[in-house]
Amino acid sequence: MPLEATMMIIDNSEYMRNGDYMPTRFEAQSDAVNTVFQTKIDSNPENTVGVMTMAGKGPEVLVTHSKDLGQILQAIHVTKNKIGGAIDIPTAIAVAQLALKHRENKNLRQRIIVFAGSPLEGPAADEKAMIKLAKKLKKNNVALDVVAFGDGIEEPGEEGKTVLRSFVENTNSGDNSHLLTVTAGSRLMSEALMSSPILTADLRSGIPDELMPGAEGPAASGSGANDFEFGVDPSLDPELAMALRMSMQEAQAREQAEAASSSTAAASAPAPSVPSVPEHSAREDEALLQEAIEASKATHDVNMDGEDVQMDDDEDEEAAIARAIEMSMQQAPPDDGKDKK
Repeated sequence: MPLEATMMIIDNSEYMRNGDYMPTRFEAQSDAVNTVFQTKIDSNPENTVGVMTMAGKGPEVLVTHSKDLGQILQAIHVTKNKIGGAIDIPTAIAVAQLALKHRENKNLRQRIIVFAGSPLEGPAADEKAMIKLAKKLKKNNVALDVVAFGDGIEEPGEEGKTVLRSFVENTNSGDNSHLLTVTAGSRLMSEALMSSPILTADLRSGIPDELMPGAEGPAASGSGANDFEFGVDPSLDPELAMALRMSMQEAQAREQAEAASSSTAAASAPAPSVPSVPEHSAREDEALLQEAIEASKATHDVNMDGEDVQMDDDEDEEAAIARAIEMSMQQAPPDDGKDKK
């Protein structure tokens, strides 16, 4: 959740009367300023936003460190009647940096957003001077975003770089500075800002990570609806994306509840009925069981007695054999004599 004090520098030069951006360049810029203010304040209630101009008679601070949208709209309305002159980017940035230095909450990080819709002239066209200014901003921990539109879009030089691109690259520290180019007729300037890295961090603070299309945020060039879940870009319509996500989660919860209830009903179904045993049959079975137990006990006692007798017979077996032999020897002679006579 970014905690920042932002100063927006708007272009109020004669070039803002052109109608290549609907309805005019100034009106398109005003819509973008309103979008930036609301996004910054919604991301963190402690954030503050200011507005100043950089053309006319000279750079002028209109609102400093405000959280009131009414003040921003009033400042834009007043500026609409002061369109004229040429822009002076270096002087405007110096004034903006001074205004940020005197912010009430020193814990707020400093950021300057420049809207440039006019061709660079004078000191702003000097690349070396702009790079020097960029290094000063970087030293003072001031982040910088530049929105180039209309005549502010430069033609790349021999190395493929422009003054504004070199200015932003030398200010950048930890990817905190960006350059956004918005061409006429492609889309609204406010929409381009919403899908650009300039407001990505602020938008992510109020949107879950799983709703964002990628870890690095949506590209500034725009993409089709198929790149986003449910076909909705959450950075452009976070409320709709969140509603669709909640609807899907509720549907999944209902399906899970129905599956759980069906499984519970199957488990609690009555078991097959078992025929009941008549009471008299149960009593007869108990009586038979008791008789069987007593019979088994009696048989066990008899077997034990038989084993004792058998053990006694084994002990006198030798003596009995000896008596039988003696008796047979005594009786044998008389019987043999009678047979001979």
